[in-house]
Amino acid sequence: MKLNEIHDNEGATKARMRVGRGIGSGKGKTAGRGVKGQKARTGVSIKGFEGGQMPLHRRLPKRGFNNLYSTDLNEVNVGRVQEAIDAGKLDKAATVTVDALVKAGIIGRARDGVKLLGVGELKTKLSFEVTRASKSAIEAVEKAGGSVTTAFAAGVAHRATVASA
Repeated sequence: MKLNEIHDNEGATKARMRVGRGIGSGKGKTAGRGVKGQKARTGVSIKGFEGGQMPLHRRLPKRGFNNLYSTDLNEVNVGRVQEAIDAGKLDKAATVTVDALVKAGIIGRARDGVKLLGVGELKTKLSFEVTRASKSAIEAVEKAGGSVTTAFAAGVAHRATVASA
């Protein structure tokens, strides 16, 4: 094989369509743009334009806002953690962190963190490192002899943990 013999596979490239080159070409006269008018001209792209009528996106009322500081947390119940320990997916000696919950398959992926909720029963002594925890979750973990370390505990729960310390 020589350099002048190198070529693409058959059908790998396609010749570009030359528009506006006579009616016999199949894309002559209007070059596939339909007939006359503003959109038949070059350089026109009017998204949402309704011929001078107020466009739909401007007619509809604006509602609400997007909170820049909102957090998207995974919610995990203590009962679900106990199920994972019973199934042998979580190590009861190690601290329960976001990474450990992902590896155990309790949560799909770590979003902005984890909030521990108090639904279910926890029988095992565990230490948790989570983003937030509800008051009932903190009580359930402490009742089992464990501890909860949070980056931020939700309102009432946070005040309760600070007051008891």
